[in-house]
Order: sequence, then C-alpha cells, then structure tokens
Amino acid sequence: MNITRNRRFLLLAGKVVVVALTLGLLYQAAFTAPDTFLTWRGIVRHAWGSPLRPLLLLTAALIPLNWGFEARKWQLLGQKIEQMTFLRAYRAVMVGLTLGFITPNRLGDYAGRVLELKSRERLEAIGAIFMGRFCQLVATVLVGSLGLGYFILRFYWELYPAACVSAILLLLALNVLVVLLLYNASAMVALVAAIGPLRRFVPYLSIMSAYGTPELSRLLVLSLGRYTVFLLQFILLLVLFGVQLRPIEYVSGVSGTFFLKSVVPSVSLLSDLGVRELSAMYLFGLLGQARLQVLSASLSLWLLNIAVPSAVGLLFVLRLRLAARKGVAA
Repeated sequence: MNITRNRRFLLLAGKVVVVALTLGLLYQAAFTAPDTFLTWRGIVRHAWGSPLRPLLLLTAALIPLNWGFEARKWQLLGQKIEQMTFLRAYRAVMVGLTLGFITPNRLGDYAGRVLELKSRERLEAIGAIFMGRFCQLVATVLVGSLGLGYFILRFYWELYPAACVSAILLLLALNVLVVLLLYNASAMVALVAAIGPLRRFVPYLSIMSAYGTPELSRLLVLSLGRYTVFLLQFILLLVLFGVQLRPIEYVSGVSGTFFLKSVVPSVSLLSDLGVRELSAMYLFGLLGQARLQVLSASLSLWLLNIAVPSAVGLLFVLRLRLAARKGVAA
C-alpha cells in the first residue's frame, strides 16, 4: 500500500514539475519583454479590426470538418466491433475529446469512445482507438519530417553538415519505422506482449491485427486529410495575426511544430498546451517572426479546435451520464 502511494506521489510530483517547467519556459520566452501584455493586446485588437478578420470565421468553419475526418476514421475502425453511423461516431469522438481534455496525452479519449459502444466486447476498442491515433501520428511524422528537413538544410547545414546528415538519416529511419509498424500491427502487439507489465493489455490490442492493408491505407488518407485541415487552420491564423512568410515557410513551420508537439512527451493537463507553443515560437523565430504573433495564432488554434469543441462535447457527456442512470434504474 505504501509503495503504491509513493509511486502515485512521485508520478504526481513529476507531472507538476514538468507542467511548471513548461509554463515557466513559455512565460520566459514570451512575456519577459517590457510592456508585453500591452503589445499582445494591441496584436489581438489589430487582428480583430483587420480586413483579414474573415480568416477567423473561415478557421472556425473548418472545425466540424477537422473532427469529421476523425469521426469517419472512428466509424471505420469501430466496424470491427459493431456497426455505427457517421453521426454516432461523431458523437463518440466529441465525448472522447471532452474527457481527453482534462487528462494527460488525452487518455480520456479512450474512455469516452468505449463508453459510447454497446457491444460486450467494447474494451477491444482500446486497440482500435490506438490504431487511429497511430495513423494520425504517421501522418504527422511523414509531413513533419519534410518541414524539419527544410529548417535543417536552411539554418544548420553550413555550420553542422555532419550533424545535419545524421538528423536527416534519423528522420528517414523514423519514417520507415512508423510506416512498417502501421502496416504490420501484429509486430506492435508482439512488442507489447514482450513487456511483462503490459502483457495484460494484449487482449484489448489484438484487434489491431484485424485491419488489412486497404483499410489502413484509407485510414492513413483520412489522417492526412485531417492533418491538412489542421495545417490550413494554423496558417490562416498566422496570416490573421500578421505573420508574413512564403508558402513553403508557412507549411514547414507549421508541420515542424506539429511534429515536435507529437514526439515530445507531455503530461500537460490541458491537452499538450505549451509544447506546441514553445515549438512554434522556436521554429518561426528562426524565420524572423515575432513570438507574440506566433503565440497568439497557436493559442487561438488550441482554443478553436480543442477548448470550444470540448465545451460542446459536454452536452454529449451529460447525455451519456443520463443514459447510464436510466439503464441502472431499468
């Protein structure tokens, strides 16, 4: 009992330290300059009064499409467990989004989607959800590697050619690895089975081996579609907040930001808020852009795509709880 409590305490302490460190770095990077808050207020006011304000409305209009891609992915993934309509899959995604909002690395997403299923075998959905998230990671790695490659060749090649070659080879190896794992899910299941403490989860992950190459390819295309919407939203917000770059710089900066956000471990209680912002300010800082403008765009992206839909998802969570109570009463 004491050992368990000590582990929980150490885990909680570790999370607090990491979150505090992230927020501290974010504050130091963006808010240590004089009159920062006045400057930021001016940036927001200028963006809201700008002729480009319709870009904000366009970004908001893309939110349902963003999560629509994810809902379609879940509909295809969930068919191995039970049939579901697109609208039901969309509702499950919204419930998962809301529950994942308050958990590190969006772990609550698993619980939300599982609770929306009716099948007695619904715990097998854990493997299906993981497969969907892994497909999205593959899309992020594939496109993000190109973005980081642009920064490596442009800013570091002349100074550190040997290190750049190593970094590019590492990115290529990572791309090959994630694609091979995607199309050979049984290898991932075997890897989990080889790790003693994780072996008990194998029954819930075995469904990953049931997806064939055509299904995985469709899921990857949908993941790339959602990635494209997300990327376009970020670029629109950057333009709105006055970040002026060439198209290749927009795409490279955003894709590199998404890559770093996905591969850097995070225990943030606010859906990885902080990791993306630090990554964006670093990469766009290399391109000579003001940190506050980039930060404003990044925070707006988080607000529109995560915070607002999570609030909407509360309606579905309340409905889920009411349905559960009715089931108990019956």
